[in-house]
Amino acid sequence: MRRRIVAGNWKMNKTAAEAAALVGELRPLVSDVSNVDVVVCPPFTALAAVAPALVGTNIELGAQNMHWEKSGAYTGEVSAEMLLTLGCRYVILGHSERRQYFHETNSEINKKVKAALAAGLTPILCVGETLEEREDGQTETIVKEHVTGGLLGLSPDQVGKVVIAYEPVWAIGTGKTATPDQAQAVHAFIRNVLKQISNSTIAETVRIQYGGSMKPENAKELMGKPDIDGGLIGGAALKADSFAAIVKAAV
Repeated sequence: MRRRIVAGNWKMNKTAAEAAALVGELRPLVSDVSNVDVVVCPPFTALAAVAPALVGTNIELGAQNMHWEKSGAYTGEVSAEMLLTLGCRYVILGHSERRQYFHETNSEINKKVKAALAAGLTPILCVGETLEEREDGQTETIVKEHVTGGLLGLSPDQVGKVVIAYEPVWAIGTGKTATPDQAQAVHAFIRNVLKQISNSTIAETVRIQYGGSMKPENAKELMGKPDIDGGLIGGAALKADSFAAIVKAAV
């Protein structure tokens, strides 16, 4: 059985002090969870404050983005090595907001995935369609483009080290949520795509999270589906009790 993973994407929220305080609230609430990977992804400015607060806990640290180069004249960017030195083990790549607001392409995201893997970070590769694309019947086309584009050139073993997050863009921050059956259908489709680009054995080991407004109220039903292996949590991750409830729903 695939080990579930629940990651909190804090987006552009929380100062360093606020982030450390939030982790302080979260730690005791999930300390008894041993069979779920729990990850928090604060903004860059809070990573150094959060890292020491996680030492000795069952919570891992992740970042929200990174550049594919190791160093250079890339003002405002950070490298995989920089994240590693702060204690990060995960990095979110290709989030819909990065694609929409910063015009990241599948090619750029693919370079980031390769750089993350080379450095020893676990990429959380985000894929998903907009409302317009869904209504046009393009869900599978778009999702397949995101998956194959993001994983282009990876060996089957490398594919097996990536976490996929399916995030229907129309369900992020809108209060709308794909039904468990809708989410499961796309997760199963993604797993079939993974079989095509790697093999059946690898595809069955890859963890696929749901990233569209998962909340304590719907988490258990969503994660009860056979191909939904956890959640990439936005707004609910900013409240310790809500995030902890979702983690407990994954147990």
